[in-house]
Amino acid sequence: MSPNASVVPWLVRRSFVLGLAMHLLLLPGCGSGSASSSSSTPSSNGASSSSSAPSSNSLRSPYTVLTGPNVQPMSVSGDFAYGYINDVLTSVTVCVPGTPTCQTIPDILVDTGSSGLRLIASQLQLALPAVTSRETPLGECLEFVDSYVWGPVVTADVAIADEQAAAVPIQLLGSPEFAGPPSLCSSSGLPETDTVESFGANGILGVGLFAYDCGTVCTSQGPIEPPAIYFSCPDTSVPCTPTVVPLASQVQNPVWLFRQDNNGVIISLPPIDASGAASVAGTLVFGIGTAANNGLGNAQVYATDALGHFITIYKGIAYPGSYLDTGTSVLSILAPGILGIPLCAANTAAGGDYCPSTIVSATATTLGANGATGTVAFRIANANTLVNSINWAFDDLAAPFQPPPVAIAWGLPFFFGRNVFVAIEGQSTPAGVGPYL
Repeated sequence: MSPNASVVPWLVRRSFVLGLAMHLLLLPGCGSGSASSSSSTPSSNGASSSSSAPSSNSLRSPYTVLTGPNVQPMSVSGDFAYGYINDVLTSVTVCVPGTPTCQTIPDILVDTGSSGLRLIASQLQLALPAVTSRETPLGECLEFVDSYVWGPVVTADVAIADEQAAAVPIQLLGSPEFAGPPSLCSSSGLPETDTVESFGANGILGVGLFAYDCGTVCTSQGPIEPPAIYFSCPDTSVPCTPTVVPLASQVQNPVWLFRQDNNGVIISLPPIDASGAASVAGTLVFGIGTAANNGLGNAQVYATDALGHFITIYKGIAYPGSYLDTGTSVLSILAPGILGIPLCAANTAAGGDYCPSTIVSATATTLGANGATGTVAFRIANANTLVNSINWAFDDLAAPFQPPPVAIAWGLPFFFGRNVFVAIEGQSTPAGVGPYL
């Protein structure tokens, strides 16, 4: 394994949560969580101080190793040639619907910040049936924070661990047989990442809080034009045009379509120390309270708002757009002026990330839509020191929040040493109906 210093800078940081504009556009129709385990009010937060070890974090269930037929291995390492630091990857099996003709695709990013399975077309050897809108092939343009993807919507049976979902709409990225991205998609100014090299994975498994990747905003023709998300694409010689799409045809979180264990997931990753780890083995567990290995136990339940957000309070200031996201490789925290931590020099491997001279420890208060509160302890190390090591997994790698407004995105570093539950909207659990964390 070569040192991370040899990795080009864009491999240091990624953010695959749906862009802010997408959140505001897509999710207002989604339900809010109803579970409640605390009615206390938030307290003020501690200021940062120099330290090498974080204290405990109440926004979690204490880490334990989980096993069982509903458990899928996942890992963070440098084994995948095009991977990023803090990429948590797994494999997914897709089949031609209703047949035993299947393919298992490795190195799929596990993402709690999006919904739906998306595969790089070049990695798929199966011919999957197209999803159509008014008998016309359907394409999708999806914006993430730092990129966009484009490609056709197709149908596949999906199998992960012992779980199966039939006829799931998924997206193929960069299909050479499909029409190119329309101008309404490519005009965003974001880079298109429809290859393994640019995407940094063979695909993305969106196992977030929501069942659909667009929802009711995309289902009906209103007083305004359909959003530039789903497109009708007659053939490669005719421009694709925005179209409305029924829920059943939209790309969907495959978990909620499983026959069982379909109300959410648990992201389970072991703790690591301040210097990081060369590799980390974790698990993706399906279901919440549906089997002996996925009970909530003493986990604190945080209901989210309709956008999947909760509030983080730092030094007495509330940041209501906060979220948990395994697809973000860093703790994406506030702005340099707020934290008082210098940034790495632009010409370094971790340029633009936080580079304190010593490890900084701090605390923040989290507040759910149900009134549940807790204290989150986090630490920030020198990003240049970390990425120039031989390690690939870090719980103290941080960068300023992008894009504005300032908020806190608790990226993959947050998940180490924790069992984090993600309950899907509208699905019943022992702690109430999702969405909640």
